[in-house]
Amino acid sequence: MIDPSIRNVVGMFALLALIAIWAVIVASFSPLIGGLPILVQAPIYILAGIIWVLPARPLMRWVVTGRWR
Repeated sequence: MIDPSIRNVVGMFALLALIAIWAVIVASFSPLIGGLPILVQAPIYILAGIIWVLPARPLMRWVVTGRWR
């Protein structure tokens, strides 16, 4: 079992990496999205801003409890 203080540090860096990777993925689609009307762009970027939470939830659960489920 990993010490909780180590889990906090590992979880923090993993979360930062997750956000950075997600930002690069979304930014790579910006030329395609940028060509769309603004009323279509806004929901896409809002959805992209929310979706990254899905893989972050199990990570945060692991940081707090030490279990993935």
